[in-house]
Amino acid sequence: MDTIVQGVLLGGLYALFAAGLSLVFGIMRLVNLAHGDLIVMGAYLILVLVTLLGLSPFIALLVAMPVMFAVGWVLQKFLLNRTLGDDILPPLLVTFGLSIVLQNALLEGFSADSQRLPTDALTTASVSVGPLNLGVMPLLTFVSAIAVIVGLNQLFYRTSLGRAFRATSDDPVTASLMGIKPTNIFATATGIALVIVAIAALYLGLRANFDPNVGPARLIYAFEAVIIGGLGSLWGTLVGGIIIGVAQTVGAALNPEWQILAGHLAFLAVLLVRPRGLFPRAND
Repeated sequence: MDTIVQGVLLGGLYALFAAGLSLVFGIMRLVNLAHGDLIVMGAYLILVLVTLLGLSPFIALLVAMPVMFAVGWVLQKFLLNRTLGDDILPPLLVTFGLSIVLQNALLEGFSADSQRLPTDALTTASVSVGPLNLGVMPLLTFVSAIAVIVGLNQLFYRTSLGRAFRATSDDPVTASLMGIKPTNIFATATGIALVIVAIAALYLGLRANFDPNVGPARLIYAFEAVIIGGLGSLWGTLVGGIIIGVAQTVGAALNPEWQILAGHLAFLAVLLVRPRGLFPRAND
C-alpha cells in the first residue's frame, strides 16, 4: 500500500511536468521538444532568485512565474508562431534546436555541476495517515498538480479567454473572423504553459538535484504522461502521471534497477491496449 501511495504522489510531479505540454498541444497541436529544458531553466531561475535575493523557494516562485509567462509569450509570438501549419516538422526542428541552445546556455552559465534548491523542515516533514507516513513535499506536489489541472479546466470552460482558446483550437480562421487574434491567443497559451513549468521546476529543484542536461529525461516523462492520458486531455495527463509513478515505485520495490524501466514498460502496455491513450479527445 505504501509503495502504491508513494507512486501516486510521484505521479503528481510527472503531471506537473506534462500539464504545460498538454495545454500547448491541445490548443495549437504544437509538440515542444524544448519543454524539459524549459523546466530546468525555470529551476535555475528560481535558484538564482533564492541565491541573489535571499528569498525562500516558494516566494521565488511567485517572482519567477510572471518572468516565465513573459518568456513563453515572447517565444511563441516571435518564434514558434512562424512554425505552425499543416506540417508538423518545422515545430519539431525549431524546438529541438531551442532545446540544444537552452542546454548549452545553461551549461555555460551554471556549469555541469548538479544543483538543488535549498530545503527546510518542510522538505523532510511527514504526516501519518493511518499506517502510512507520507512526506509533506510529495503531498504538496500532488495537491499542486490537482490545483493546476482544476485551474486550467476552469480557465478553459468558465472564462472568455478559455472560449477563445477553444475557438482558436477548433478553427483559427473562423476565430479570426470573430475578432480573435490567433497569434496572441497562442502566445498567451504558451505563457500560461510556462507558468505551470515554473511550478514544476520548483518541485523538481526541491525534490532532486538538477543540471543542464536533465531536461530530456523530464520531457520523456511528460510525453509519456500526455500520451497515456490521451492527447489534449488534462485530467488524462494526471492519470498518465500516476500510472508512470506507480509503475516506477513498484518496479523499484522489486528491484531498484527496474524503476525507470518499469515506467516505460507501463507506457508501452497502455499503448498496446489503447493506442490513442485512455481519454482521447473526440476530435483528435
